Amino acid sequence: MKENSNWWKKAVIYQIYPRSFQDTNGDGIGDLKGIVERLDYLALLGVDALWLSPVFESPNEDNGYDISNYEKIGAEYGTMADMDELIAKAKEQGIRIIIDLVVNHTSDEHQWFQEALKGPENIFHDFYIWRKGIGALPPNNLKSNFGGSAWCYVPDLDAYYLYLHSKKQPDLNWENEDMREALWKMMNFWLEKGIGGFRLDVIDLIGKIPDQEITKNGPKLHEFLQEMNVKTFGNYDVVTVGETWGATPEIAQLYSEETRNELSMVFQFEHINLDKQAGKRKWDLKKLDPQELHRVFSKWQIDLAGKGWNSLFWNNHDLPRIISRWGNDDKEYREVSGKMLAIYLHFMQGTPYIYQGEEIGMVNYPVSDIGEIDDIESRRMYQERSLQGYSNEEIINSINAKGRDNARHPMQWEEEENAGFTTGTPWLKLGEAQKINVKKALSDKNSLFYTYQKLISLRKKLSIITEGTYQSIDTNNPQVLSYVRQLGQETLLVVVNFSENEQMVTIDPEFQIKELLIHNYDQKITQSLSPYEAFAVIVKT
Repeated sequence: MKENSNWWKKAVIYQIYPRSFQDTNGDGIGDLKGIVERLDYLALLGVDALWLSPVFESPNEDNGYDISNYEKIGAEYGTMADMDELIAKAKEQGIRIIIDLVVNHTSDEHQWFQEALKGPENIFHDFYIWRKGIGALPPNNLKSNFGGSAWCYVPDLDAYYLYLHSKKQPDLNWENEDMREALWKMMNFWLEKGIGGFRLDVIDLIGKIPDQEITKNGPKLHEFLQEMNVKTFGNYDVVTVGETWGATPEIAQLYSEETRNELSMVFQFEHINLDKQAGKRKWDLKKLDPQELHRVFSKWQIDLAGKGWNSLFWNNHDLPRIISRWGNDDKEYREVSGKMLAIYLHFMQGTPYIYQGEEIGMVNYPVSDIGEIDDIESRRMYQERSLQGYSNEEIINSINAKGRDNARHPMQWEEEENAGFTTGTPWLKLGEAQKINVKKALSDKNSLFYTYQKLISLRKKLSIITEGTYQSIDTNNPQVLSYVRQLGQETLLVVVNFSENEQMVTIDPEFQIKELLIHNYDQKITQSLSPYEAFAVIVKT
């Protein structure tokens, strides 16, 4: 049993989508040995932990988020021996391995569900959520997150099971104590292997009350998490982060306030929803308002201070590339806008997450036809909206802006064929690796990679970043965002131009620059900001 050291408060975590990171056997799919091969690169970047999207055995209906065996590695990724090697080799580099765990649902090919299909007399039947229909209709109007009813009828049982994602992802019944004990046993299996923690997929759904059509933030959610903490990771020096699409700052405090003994932090997505139309789905696009973005970030910084802990991120495996989304992915401003976005985020309080390829400025991969799409969510949306009368152009535009495949195209290591990712045929097409790749980034000391490297180094060095207070600064310019961090007598000022045009800003004359920490232009700081200009300075006040 170990007392938690809270190492994750100064850490920077790097997310790997293993399927797309590095292939070593030529099958076109990334694998665990590929991650081992690239540990030197990740150590050079300076990250403290790697969050791996699921590498468990899975039929891959939802690219591994449908687990059929929690204690077996999917054959495409390697073996358990490969995982053991990765944990050990990463530890030698001072890097911890965080595994992505899905405990809201399993695959329908999991042994538990196969047993559950044998009927109510089987002990595993109640591991899942079953209801009788209403005549020829499902039990109620709950909808799947991927579209359509959330109930699947099983004729042999004359009953429906609940699925909030795909039909091949039946939801687990958290009211069943035996099911929970089975999960605790599995989680401790991984903790004993020496992992650095868990990212818990859609964890805000486990307290659902389907009969009342409550899915997120059910009344027993925090009771279940406290039990999980006591029975599993609370006994280890690890990090835990929950994916919580429905969290507010008040709800996030319940998850992450230390004395409650639940999670280290959560992923909240309020800022991620700012470029969709109010009350609509993510596909219904609107232009981002930088001031609205700043208000949301500032709210979370202030409301969680001393009461919880923030996770800081722009990208993940479910989101489009941030430079294409809110930066500028043309050649002139791609890297400078990427640096601006990084500088704005990394001086806030919380734990930053970098998604693979973010540090070299990878961008979205536009498609022209649904046949080019792998993602189940995008394909389901295409079918639905086609029936609703949307044009092909409208649907494809939405997918190019928000589709999950954007983040899943393979990592671009070098200019050569298949970008150094594989010697075979990549499972998903590669982007323009001749323009954007690791080899090119490492050879240019002014590249985005070295901005990320410096930001990581500064976080470890400056306590003001992790411990200081936060205050938003009014710049009198809607395109310019600014804030200060303060600790004792020290003040850190961040200013960013969130636009592709030159902007004027009035900096308080009380702020006299004492030390330049980072700047994405090689020029003097003035009140005239170049496109996407960003800097962080220590100031005298």
